Amino acid sequence: MIKIFNHYIHRRTFYQILLDFGLVLATVLLSVGWHTNDLTRAASAALPSAALLGIGALLINAALGFYQRVHNRSVAQSRARAVLSLCLILPLAYLVLRVLSLGLDDHDFVAFSVAGGLLLMLMHRVHVGHSGAQSMMRQRVLVFGTGTRAKLVGRTLQKSDPHVDLVGYYASPNESVAEVSAWGILSPNTSLTDIVMEQQVDEIVVALAERRGGSMPLRELLDCKLQGVHVVDMATHFEKTLGQIRLDSVSAGWLIFGEGFSQGWIRTVVKRLFDIVCASILIVLSSPIMLLAAIAVLIESRGPILYMQERVGLNGRLFNVIKFRSMRTDAEQDGEPRWATAQDDRVTRVGRILRKLRIDELPQLFSVLGGDMSLVGPRPERPYFVDKLTHELPYFAVRQSVKPGVTGWAQVRYQYGASVEDAAEKLQYDLYYVKNHTLFLDLVVLFETVGVVLTAKGAH
Repeated sequence: MIKIFNHYIHRRTFYQILLDFGLVLATVLLSVGWHTNDLTRAASAALPSAALLGIGALLINAALGFYQRVHNRSVAQSRARAVLSLCLILPLAYLVLRVLSLGLDDHDFVAFSVAGGLLLMLMHRVHVGHSGAQSMMRQRVLVFGTGTRAKLVGRTLQKSDPHVDLVGYYASPNESVAEVSAWGILSPNTSLTDIVMEQQVDEIVVALAERRGGSMPLRELLDCKLQGVHVVDMATHFEKTLGQIRLDSVSAGWLIFGEGFSQGWIRTVVKRLFDIVCASILIVLSSPIMLLAAIAVLIESRGPILYMQERVGLNGRLFNVIKFRSMRTDAEQDGEPRWATAQDDRVTRVGRILRKLRIDELPQLFSVLGGDMSLVGPRPERPYFVDKLTHELPYFAVRQSVKPGVTGWAQVRYQYGASVEDAAEKLQYDLYYVKNHTLFLDLVVLFETVGVVLTAKGAH
């Protein structure tokens, strides 16, 4: 894993992004250099255009999910996304090459060359997404422990990261019962250091329920670390691998003494300026869509077009969230708050479309301008559910240390929640966001939100 601005990115993903950007850059520069017979001139004149096109291509590919390490798309689905990506990038390439003049008499050769380079990049991206991981990019991981926690780590590794080789499990002297398969337990007669060297282990994940009383060979773990092997605890492993802080592996001490949870005034000012600029642009761009949505809601059923509901915001302050009404006016006539569920019979026909495309959330952009919300942050919950979940889930109140968001890390990583169990899963992603939030992570969330909207993932 590579940590960029407090956010963990898999090394393989980072190299894929660099490769795609480099391919677009090289295609533009070489084609211009070939056409002008002057590569030096091409580098100076075409570099800004090439860089802008490369960044645009990366953002489009990221929004379409091409840089996800784990996905369940078929080859046909990936090819369809590649075609969509090409259809979006080619107009961008035309604008960049035409508007930012390169001083060429004939743009046709450069245009065809760039189109060919983009096609090659997308073909490679589809191939990589469905081919086996290269051996040089794989990571060999050993789990220290054989109990319930070790079993959870091993299962998560195999499920969440196809580029990891699980070497096996090394038993702690204090573990009497093994929860993992016997075939995966490494020989207890061989020292930890020797096994790490023999198996060429890259990382050790310590997954023990009890670390005191000689349960860990500290000297051997230190020797492994001095040999360049990464040694991490269970909480750090899940933070890096899954982008979440798991409630079953974290402690108050880990949260207090670890890095993160930076709430400085510079970050606050930058985030506020970013919210104002982006929300203003999005309101202007989406105003025709909001007008059509308002007309559709008005035509389908009697009642208000907009729906206002009290939510809990920063530091527990109450505010009214604004959305397009997507349910019947008598949705909670008994006065009992309820979570929205899949195929909820309270949702109107127009409301189902608005929810699927996330159009019902657009009026919240005005709450962003007003300062009650941010573009990115934990989902604002109703006071009833906040009180309930604060008592049932540890660290739930930590979410209120940042402004709630129109979208968030939990929303793009987990489907719509409709139970306490779902709220617990989403809280683990919210804790990751609160701990590591930066402008870079906000941008990652926004572009992943585009992919979620395009695929209607998790809409209720």
